[in-house]
Amino acid sequence: MVMTELRRIVLAGHGMVGARFADDLLGQAEPGSMQVTVFGAEAYRPYNRVLLSEVVAGRADATGLTLPAPDSPYLHARYGTPVRAVDRTARRVLAGGGWHPYDELVLATGASPRIPPIPGLRTGLPRGAHVLRTLDDARELVAAAAVARSATVVGGGVLGLEVACGLLRRGVPVTVLHHGPAPMDRQLDEQAGAVLTTALGRLGAQVLCRASTTAVLTGAGHVQAVVAQVEGRQEHVPTDLLVLACGTTPETTLAAAAGLAVDRGVLVGADLTSRTDPRVHAIGDCAQPPEGASGLVGQGWQQASRLATRLAKPRPRGWLRVTPRRLASRRTHLGTGPTVPPGPTRSEEPVQHGPAGAGPAAGSDVVRLKAAGLDVLTLGPASPPARDGDRTVILSDPTAGRHLAATVRDGLLLAATCIGDPDVAADLTAGYTRRMPAPTDPVHLLVRPLAGGSSASDPAGLPPEATICVCSSVTKAQIVASWRDGARDQEAVARATRATTGCGGCTSKVCDLLDWLGRSGADSDGEKYDIRPKPPVHHAETAAE
Repeated sequence: MVMTELRRIVLAGHGMVGARFADDLLGQAEPGSMQVTVFGAEAYRPYNRVLLSEVVAGRADATGLTLPAPDSPYLHARYGTPVRAVDRTARRVLAGGGWHPYDELVLATGASPRIPPIPGLRTGLPRGAHVLRTLDDARELVAAAAVARSATVVGGGVLGLEVACGLLRRGVPVTVLHHGPAPMDRQLDEQAGAVLTTALGRLGAQVLCRASTTAVLTGAGHVQAVVAQVEGRQEHVPTDLLVLACGTTPETTLAAAAGLAVDRGVLVGADLTSRTDPRVHAIGDCAQPPEGASGLVGQGWQQASRLATRLAKPRPRGWLRVTPRRLASRRTHLGTGPTVPPGPTRSEEPVQHGPAGAGPAAGSDVVRLKAAGLDVLTLGPASPPARDGDRTVILSDPTAGRHLAATVRDGLLLAATCIGDPDVAADLTAGYTRRMPAPTDPVHLLVRPLAGGSSASDPAGLPPEATICVCSSVTKAQIVASWRDGARDQEAVARATRATTGCGGCTSKVCDLLDWLGRSGADSDGEKYDIRPKPPVHHAETAAE
């Protein structure tokens, strides 16, 4: 009988990043070389957390967010069973009332919503106050919206605006309180922020900027009003539904209790291994790599892929040896992913928790908001330092709710903002991710699509290597290959390639490509397509773990 080394991998956390890691690891590892045990705090199979705001808006069904689990007898998942303690000396974790040994421990515990330490919230959330981080949160928020007379959203970042727009879509009047000078001020300058504020007003939202929330007033244990200081004056905002979208805090309680080095997140090296213990690793929102963390799921997926590739390699002799169970037949695709509902979605607002001076984290330079009634895209650094030779063009039409800006450096698009024009946004994204040479006059980046010129996002004009899904680095060639293998709709393409399984912002591009393939079939150039998976790029249209 053949004896095979079996490594015990324990994964603490089964969100979007943890699920991707388990899938990648089992897809790359030699059959029978490892047993993966996953402990998830939520009582559900992994799901697409990025699309929770779409559930609030009524544009997605919660049942359609589930991620498929890898088909392997070497995966054992326990839902509703969080890891409560780690014994690093004995290499074991406490979960479900018992101890479980590990050879390698991977922490993917994510992040928790930040609750402002103000009167009314210091002892917990009163009735009527909500956050949006889990499937249960989304369901509770939908139920509350059905009877709410008014709502207040604290936080005007990406998530806060999407929740606000979702509540407006359900007929609930909304006030947005934001501490910055304009909504999405992490990504937008003052001029663009003013256009966005006007657009929100047209949708029916009252937006109060430079607002510092100082108290939440309750009666009989239920939210009644929010008190805020707004540009030196006190505002009393009556409300019976409060949503806190104040950012997140990396979940490091388990790591810190185990004696691992933590700062904002679990301190790891470039190899994603703890600086304290070589048998412990961290990925996703809970991790703090040298380059900093973005809070975007794209960076977490890239980390999951890197760590899975490293851990999938065979270990030296001397490890525990057992006889593996017979591995069931498993077809390996370019990738697997969840079936998600059609329609554009958003990316999470980046939340930096890297070391001072670390610069933008990988994956934090493409941010897309796709809320009901709003279309906002930013590419590249929010405020790039000016250099000689930079060219910036701004086209702003606040009355129409449109604002376009692009900066070109050394013949390439360095940064861009697009509000209110999804067609231009698609062209800018295509040019940015493909690093296409920019026109000599950068105004053509913004004017040519508006004038009806050829579009860089036209399926017929896209080269095989064009990136369609930025989150998972899926190219046109890979989607064409999946179409030839029988993937005739968006759900089938998602299962085969993982396209559309992140922020969902590429859904329309995938559907357009499928429509084109259906009309014309794979052209002759398709035979030359390189369909090998590409390494993930350091851009993300997606959210948090």
